[in-house]
Amino acid sequence: MEAENFTRVSMFILLGLSDDPELQPPLFTIFLFMYVVSVLGNLFIILAVSFDSRLHSPMYFFLANLSLADIGFTSTTVPKMLHDIHTHLKFISYTGCLIQLSFFYLFACMDSLLLSAMAYDRFVAICHPLHYSVIMNPQFCGLLVLVAVFSSLLPCLLHLLVVSLLSFCTEVEIAGFFCDPPQLINIACSDTHTSIILTYCIGAIFGGVPVSWILWSYTRIVASILRVPSAGGKYKAFSTCSSHLSVVCLFYGTAIGVYTGSVVSPSHKSGVVGSVFYTIITPMLNPFIYSLRNRDIKRAVNRFFSKTPYFK
Repeated sequence: MEAENFTRVSMFILLGLSDDPELQPPLFTIFLFMYVVSVLGNLFIILAVSFDSRLHSPMYFFLANLSLADIGFTSTTVPKMLHDIHTHLKFISYTGCLIQLSFFYLFACMDSLLLSAMAYDRFVAICHPLHYSVIMNPQFCGLLVLVAVFSSLLPCLLHLLVVSLLSFCTEVEIAGFFCDPPQLINIACSDTHTSIILTYCIGAIFGGVPVSWILWSYTRIVASILRVPSAGGKYKAFSTCSSHLSVVCLFYGTAIGVYTGSVVSPSHKSGVVGSVFYTIITPMLNPFIYSLRNRDIKRAVNRFFSKTPYFK
C-alpha cells in the first residue's frame, strides 16, 4: 500500500511569490530590474578590478571573485523565476530541480568561503601589516580561491544525496520560487529524519566553520584596533573593514534568519520574502556597499567609463 502512495516525480510545482494575476506584471518588472542591477553592478566591480592596475591587490582580487560568485548565485534562481512569472507556468523538472539546487549551493558556499578569506586578508593587513605582502602573496591568494571553489563542490554532492533519500507524493508543491532542500524535506512523503540530520550537519560544517573563522578574525582585528593610540588611526583601520563587515552581516544575517525562521514558524510568505532578500537583494547591494564606501573602486569605475568610447 505504501508503494502506491510514493512515486518518483518528474515535475515540481513552484508556488512562487503570488498567485494574483494582477501582481504578475509589476513583480516581473521589479525583479527584472533588480536582477539587471545586480549583474551589472557586480560586473562593473570585476571589470574595474581587472583593468585597473591600482586595484591589483589581495582585497580587490577576493572582491572580484566574490562578485563573480554573486552573479552565479543570483542567476541560479532569478531567470527561472522571471520565466515562470512571464509564462505563468510554474513548473520545474526533477532533473532541473537537482541542477538548480547544485549550482545554488555551489555559489552560496563560494560566497561564504570567499567572505572568510576576505576576513583573513583584513586580519593580516591590520594585525600583521609588516608581513602583509609576504603572507598574502598572489600564489597564496589564488590558492585560497581554488580551495573555496573546490570545497564548494562537496556540499553540492551532499545536498544531492539528501534529496535522493527523499520520496515524494504525486502532488508536489514547493512553497517558494526555487528548489531548496529544507522545502523539499517539508513536502516529502517518506521518513525525513536522516535527511534532516544530514542537512543540519552540512549547514553546521559549511556555514559554521566560515562564520567561526570570521568571528575569530574580527576578534583579533578589534583587539588590534583598540591598541591604536590615536582616534584617527582607529577610524582608518576600522574603515578598511566596514564594507566587508556590512556584507558579512547582510549575507549571514538574512540566510540564518530564513532557515531558523522556517523551523520556528514555517510560514510560506515569510519564507519567500526572506529567500528573496538573500538570493536577490543581498547580491544586488554588495557592489553598492563596496563602491560607495571605497574611493579606489569609485575612481576605478570612473576611469573605466572615461576610457570607454561609448560613454564619452
